Amino acid sequence: MTELIMIVDDEPGVRALLTDTLRIAGFETVEANDGMSALTLLRSHKPALMVIDINMPLMDGFELVERLRSTKDLTPVLMLTAREDKNDIARGLKIGADDYVIKPFGIEELILRIKAILRRSYKSSEAQLHLSCGPITIDDEQHLVTFNDKEVELSPTEYRLLQVLIEKKGRVLTKKLLLDEVWGITFESESTVTDTYISYLRKKFHRDGFEGIKTIRGVGFQIQEPKAV
Repeated sequence: MTELIMIVDDEPGVRALLTDTLRIAGFETVEANDGMSALTLLRSHKPALMVIDINMPLMDGFELVERLRSTKDLTPVLMLTAREDKNDIARGLKIGADDYVIKPFGIEELILRIKAILRRSYKSSEAQLHLSCGPITIDDEQHLVTFNDKEVELSPTEYRLLQVLIEKKGRVLTKKLLLDEVWGITFESESTVTDTYISYLRKKFHRDGFEGIKTIRGVGFQIQEPKAV
């Protein structure tokens, strides 16, 4: 089945470019010119992913993503930003976007990022079905994460990052490896997205005495089992 992508951008030229590019790549598309139109369109369409511009009239991209997440809509989101403003990028990721691309963007990079988001949004047949590290457990059959037997809600990106960390627990994983495994970025990148998402996982799991997600300075990250008392 062909996957549907919703394009939300107030610039007709950008929408036309994205539509042509995505259709050539094998996707179906539907367009909205602002956040309000997108919410209306979501009543009749269920996209696999949304490409959302930040700067739009009536309702900008930030408010649209916030509204989606407030209603428990976890549709994956790729945000478009016109400038490399770290505050914009950090805010977008914090409110629940899965990744971002800076305008002007390269077509190949855009498609790679979209495919990477979609890959991690669906259960991998190669993934271990049951994983654990200390108080954290992952049941991939139910796509369920718990901490001390209480469910923890994660975005698709947070879920995949935690999955990779626990699959390789005890090992130091480089940022390059994580960018490849989680975001599908196989080229040289200065992206700080890994650090950002590690901080999100710590906020959700570093509690009740557990502080297992470690930064190995100059190398990367690892997750460790709690030391026996």
